[in-house]
Amino acid sequence: MQELLKAIAQGLVEEPDQVTVTSEEDETGTTVYHLHVAEQDMGRVIGKQGRIAKAIRVVMRAAATRTNQRVMVEID
Repeated sequence: MQELLKAIAQGLVEEPDQVTVTSEEDETGTTVYHLHVAEQDMGRVIGKQGRIAKAIRVVMRAAATRTNQRVMVEID
């Protein structure tokens, strides 16, 4: 799942080498992925009115559903 998120983000940004993904599990069993990108690429990942960020979250939830996982994506 981390590789999927990283691949999606690297395709969107101008500096793909600065994309990092960390993960942690919260008390409810949901895996939280933290996406870190360069400051100048933040707008590209979020998109107008957050549309790209929403699309990334939808893709990640769909991929997690196939393996019976619960995920959440935070963009830092």
